[in-house]
Amino acid sequence: MKRLLFFFRSVTNTVAVVWTVLFASGAAIQAAELKVGDEAPPFSLKGSDGKTYSLKDFAGKQAVVLAWFPKAFTGGCTKECKNLQADSNLIKKYDVAYFTVSVDSPEQDAKFAESLSVKDYAILADPTREVAKAYGVLKSENGVANRWTFYISKDGRIMAIDKKVMVDSHARDVATKLKELGVVEK
Repeated sequence: MKRLLFFFRSVTNTVAVVWTVLFASGAAIQAAELKVGDEAPPFSLKGSDGKTYSLKDFAGKQAVVLAWFPKAFTGGCTKECKNLQADSNLIKKYDVAYFTVSVDSPEQDAKFAESLSVKDYAILADPTREVAKAYGVLKSENGVANRWTFYISKDGRIMAIDKKVMVDSHARDVATKLKELGVVEK
């Protein structure tokens, strides 16, 4: 009986240590922070237009912009997505595929896009949060994404990361960054 009790305590202590290392430290929520020059994590996500988009579909063809936002139907996210739609002509002159991305469901993002009359880009859904984790954007305290924008080259490398997105001028800021990065105009 003493041996069984000793064994049980040992297993319990081991489980407690593993849990602390993996979960309390946030390691299970956040991947290593991505940097300029890193290979962009692959994704395959359903868009608000019903199509599925994958990073590999743009390899060697177009640069990609992923503009992560926290939550559909909230104030800042509504302003950001409206701005990207209203000033989409500034971005569309570049040879780039651009998307907004949230951890909402595809159905929620489709309703959000419809409510804002978003037609020029798709809002991608990552309800499993796996892609958000891979990009390091997931906030551990509430499970939504940070408002960060990733610029990915044709060869799949991260060219820039904007962690200070301004919702009222995001389209103009994206176009300025694309020009600065030397993305070809159409």
